[in-house]
Amino acid sequence: MRSKNVSRLLKEKDQLLAVGAHDALSGRLGERAGFDAIWASGFQISASHGVPDANILDMTVQLEASSQIAEAVSVPVIADCDNGYGNAVNAAHTARKFARAGIAGICIEDNIFPKRCSFYDGTRRELVSGEEHALKVKACKDATDGDLFVIARTEALIAGYSMEDALERTEAYANGGADAVLIHSKEKTPDQIIEFCDRWSGKVPLVVVPTTYDTITAAELGKLGCRIVIFANHGLRASIRAVEQAYAKLLAAGRASVLRQDIVSLQDVFQLVGVKELEESERKYLPSADQTGAAAAL
Repeated sequence: MRSKNVSRLLKEKDQLLAVGAHDALSGRLGERAGFDAIWASGFQISASHGVPDANILDMTVQLEASSQIAEAVSVPVIADCDNGYGNAVNAAHTARKFARAGIAGICIEDNIFPKRCSFYDGTRRELVSGEEHALKVKACKDATDGDLFVIARTEALIAGYSMEDALERTEAYANGGADAVLIHSKEKTPDQIIEFCDRWSGKVPLVVVPTTYDTITAAELGKLGCRIVIFANHGLRASIRAVEQAYAKLLAAGRASVLRQDIVSLQDVFQLVGVKELEESERKYLPSADQTGAAAAL
């Protein structure tokens, strides 16, 4: 059994790579690919429900999806919990719920409620104060006796705030008890992240999400001091492209064989969802057909 404790893994490895998932199957695919952790992505979970990533889904939906992923994998699951779904009291309740569900960690950001996805266009964003978010972090740690790994995320650079503000906020979050801080950027180059890393105190591990600045490698980010790298939404985006192309080919051809080289076998699906284990349980615990027939004849 692999460790589901993020802090322990950070002591064992220089860097952890996480990939986004929105359900048990995508989480299992991430683990099978070799990622160290699964990011229960608010972006992906919202998209899988056909709605924007804007606090439209409530905490219970995120909790259910995260729990299903955690049950399906043997690596840690870190849940994207937006802004904690409210103030510090709401965030503490969220932390307790996720910890009791066996989730290894959560990430909370300093966006106001309701949030908007970091990459959506729009006017200047409003953030809660650094002091308020630091207290929210402390509330999450206190509510779980320090056992839940809490990542404090700042949207300062996303919102157009200064680098100094981003550094001050993350320093306050670290002082508030955060186990790691996530510095987010939507620039197309990694320049903001590089500058932040050069100026970061190193008080707690750094987390980054290279979605838009996608040319820099995880190894290069590791040299900058980024201990956790999250590829947050690429699985969903890849699957949308693949399904769109497959459906178009299927509709045009009108026969299923046109997709034979593009899709996995039924046996591969069976393996992913545990059909072998199902069959073993049936043999072990269900009466045989002969026994069932004999009982019915009585």
